[in-house]
Amino acid sequence: MMARIPAGAVLMWAATRSLLLLSVLKVIRVPGPDVTSDVSVIYHGWYEVLRTGTFPLHDVTWQYPPAAAGAILSPALLPSLPYATAFFVLALLADTLTFGLLAYAGGRPGKTWRGAWVWVAGVPLLGPTAYARYDVMVTAVAVAALLAGIRHPRVMGALAGLGALVKVWPALLLLGTRRGRATRASWVAAALAAGAVAAGFAVAMPGAFAFLTFQRARGTEVESLGALVFHVARQFGWSGSVALHYGSMEFLGPYVHVVSVAAQGLTVVAFGWLVLWRVRARAWVPGTLADAAFVAVLLFTVTSRVISPQYLLWLIGLAAVSTVFAGSRMTLPAVLVLAASLVTFLEFPLGFTHIVASDGLGLTMLLVRNGLLVTATLSAGRRLWRQTVTEPRRPELAESFPTPRTPSLIPS
Repeated sequence: MMARIPAGAVLMWAATRSLLLLSVLKVIRVPGPDVTSDVSVIYHGWYEVLRTGTFPLHDVTWQYPPAAAGAILSPALLPSLPYATAFFVLALLADTLTFGLLAYAGGRPGKTWRGAWVWVAGVPLLGPTAYARYDVMVTAVAVAALLAGIRHPRVMGALAGLGALVKVWPALLLLGTRRGRATRASWVAAALAAGAVAAGFAVAMPGAFAFLTFQRARGTEVESLGALVFHVARQFGWSGSVALHYGSMEFLGPYVHVVSVAAQGLTVVAFGWLVLWRVRARAWVPGTLADAAFVAVLLFTVTSRVISPQYLLWLIGLAAVSTVFAGSRMTLPAVLVLAASLVTFLEFPLGFTHIVASDGLGLTMLLVRNGLLVTATLSAGRRLWRQTVTEPRRPELAESFPTPRTPSLIPS
């Protein structure tokens, strides 16, 4: 099967990944802030604490679920290499696994190579950040879960549950499971897997859930959608400032709390829409699981108080899985995510000083990047709703879509 992968995709993957690896190893210098310091300084510091058998209880920048410790400790698998180098090699391996899964799926009946191409093209658009954060490892788990989900819901659920304990968002993969047996199997498997891992960490390592309280005082990160309010306000004399706060550059000052609360309110509204979609959806086609996950993560990303560059990796991975399916309607949202990824690289690290300064160039880059993400979210949501709710209710199309036996959110 692997021999059938388009040679162009393999060559492009090899060339772009070589450049990424050379950039994080600093053989090639990328202008702007050193994106690898998160690994060489922050991750390495956490590694030294975690290996003693406890979580970083006195470090408010540790804002991750307990299984994230596995990603931070993973360079111990390559003891002959320096910590940062080992981490970058493992990031490359996660990227390779993801590409392999998408390529294998693309050669099967009812699938296409588009998903593999989306991954090949999308990851390097983010520049060295793609390998300098552990999100590529989480995304590999999410891609594996979604590709397994159609035939093996229990495997999908277990992977989603594990992924949620690494970085929360993979729990959203469960929203699109077909009602009935698939939902019961995947949701129970997710609960069992997450519960077992969480219990193990709670017993073995103190402070496994300290991250829950570390999130409370977060503000509005400078790259988020809500931050645009303050970037514009600074042009008119707003008295607040930008400072390193809870591990990221955030706005501090008047009305920041109001905007942060409003962002959380939008997240609640987004979740409400997803619940409404699940209740009203009448049809599940092979790609619905991936499409729903793509829409859900888009919604939670654009409404978040923080839109860090590495978040785009999640969206690239989910867009890749959605476009694997021959009948996918998510091509346009996927292209918009790729465009947003390129602009993200332009604003971080290349133009981050302009973002922090809220000057004209910085404001323009954020307006374009966040505008692309909002457009992708609205487009993907509309396409998901039409395919699963609106069109199956039309008499001339009803025969093309199987109607679920029960409209309940969680079937009995």
